[in-house]
Amino acid sequence: MIQSPQLSLGIRLPDSSVFESYYAGRNQPVVDALLSLQGGERPRAPTCTWIHGAAGTGKTHLLQAVCARATRDGRTAAYLPLSEVIKLGEELLAGFGELAIVCLDDAQVLAGREPWERALFRLHVELDERGGKLLVAGTAPPAALPFKLRDLGSRLNGGLVLTLQPLEESEQIAALRLRAQLRGLELPDDTAQFMLRRLPRDMTHLYAVLDELDAASLVAQRRLTVRFVKEVLERRLAP
Repeated sequence: MIQSPQLSLGIRLPDSSVFESYYAGRNQPVVDALLSLQGGERPRAPTCTWIHGAAGTGKTHLLQAVCARATRDGRTAAYLPLSEVIKLGEELLAGFGELAIVCLDDAQVLAGREPWERALFRLHVELDERGGKLLVAGTAPPAALPFKLRDLGSRLNGGLVLTLQPLEESEQIAALRLRAQLRGLELPDDTAQFMLRRLPRDMTHLYAVLDELDAASLVAQRRLTVRFVKEVLERRLAP
């Protein structure tokens, strides 16, 4: 559970959100950068690392993986989905500067909200003074967002900015097969290809469907053949 000095937030990280379950593909340089920052291999690295990319590229997964790895290594960390907690007010960020790693998701929702921008600026200063790290994810790089506080924009733009790229079809198939393997499932190539032909090419959506197929195959005691997956998908669309 994520703890704040003011309140306890009911946010739990999924067990599946770890580096081992993230298929990097062309995004391996981003993963390597996050691992090196966390492992202390880049002591002079900027305080802030900003990750951006299209929906479904794994921004949330990586932020949560960083928190999971930090906790495993005995370091203090927090993950905050800003789009969900923004209604609680900017005071929420107070006190997090004492942690080793703070991961903020959906940071684009803060741009243009001056009280939140000031709170984020203070958090950045506190982490910088204590040697902590700020890991931020957004839909666009910081320079493309309408931050009003110039000092904040300067610090965010001066940090490490990493771009996540959408996976190609072969990489999406490999990612699905990795997720299936971790769930104890066998996902043949022809079944994975069938899923890509019938479903939106969004990894978040594809993983959610794979979860459904896992449950359905357990109930029916059937393998993930093209025929079985087709039956499940047709039932989903039935009135």
